[in-house]
Amino acid sequence: MNEPLKISPGTQVLTFGELLLRISPDEGGQWLDDNSFPFYIAGAELNAATALALWGIPVKYMTALPDNAMARQIAGFLEKQHIDMSSAMYGEGRLGLYFLTKGRDLKNDALIYDRAGSAFSMLRPGIINWDKLFDGVGWFHFSAICPAINQNIADVCREALEVASKKGIIISVDLNYRSKLWKYGKQPGEVMPGLVKYCDLVMGNVWAIEAMLGIPVVPNIHESGQRSIYLKEALKTSEELVRQYPECKVVANTFRFDGSGEIDYYASLYTEGEFYTSNEYSASHIINKVGSGDCFMAGLIFGYYKGLGPERTVEFAAAAAFEKLFVEADVIDKKAEEILAKLN
Repeated sequence: MNEPLKISPGTQVLTFGELLLRISPDEGGQWLDDNSFPFYIAGAELNAATALALWGIPVKYMTALPDNAMARQIAGFLEKQHIDMSSAMYGEGRLGLYFLTKGRDLKNDALIYDRAGSAFSMLRPGIINWDKLFDGVGWFHFSAICPAINQNIADVCREALEVASKKGIIISVDLNYRSKLWKYGKQPGEVMPGLVKYCDLVMGNVWAIEAMLGIPVVPNIHESGQRSIYLKEALKTSEELVRQYPECKVVANTFRFDGSGEIDYYASLYTEGEFYTSNEYSASHIINKVGSGDCFMAGLIFGYYKGLGPERTVEFAAAAAFEKLFVEADVIDKKAEEILAKLN
């Protein structure tokens, strides 16, 4: 089978998004007695870049930061993680934050965003020289979190995609749905189709695809709890997405369920008319849900960069994402060789 996404060896992966700090108070309020709480460097696209750097993939991260010593310290720290920060812009504004109660995920009331007026949110079309930035880049990745911030950032994303597409750069998007961010008068369905049309790889889940692209999911499917039904829906959704968006060559879906107290995790990948599924992973206890989807996305990029083939790529990505669930920080700490060694 011909590789649908072929990247030239040595070219960089470029990710674009907002760098945040995640503040993580405990649920019981002990942070008040201790007068402290942990923080983590965060951001979906940065999480993916950090994993790729750990796995030996040349990666560059584009963001906008406040022009102050703390932001430059963070950039220096990321450079030490082998992430190319040379393109980061510094200017007015602040560093965005979000607060998330320890052990929770990003889909409930434990999440509080504090990112208004951030340096990243002040980006405007015409500021970034995308033509120059894409020199030496073979893959561009962003997520639906960016265009959820405001119309200007959505326009910056389109600007980047137009240039990347003309240059023949592989484009991927993670359809992260954050309902608390879409507050500037636009719904995802009004914005995301115009961006996804440029993408070669679309990653998310069937519910995010429904919310952002309008491809319907069978009502009340979440009540079934059956892997076979979920995967059947993933296949149907993937086929329709590829039909509607001819540039799309790969669709990946993740499934993570924890309603019964035990975590179940698996994934699927659809490409060139073939449907692949990962092993199912289960655990009775995890440490941190944040960043598992970003790790899965990084796993997909790694698999295609290394030419693993679709079956092994989705298996690697799922295994990596599951491993991430046992890490307190937002990024995985396992090298690629450790993950590959555990695959069948």
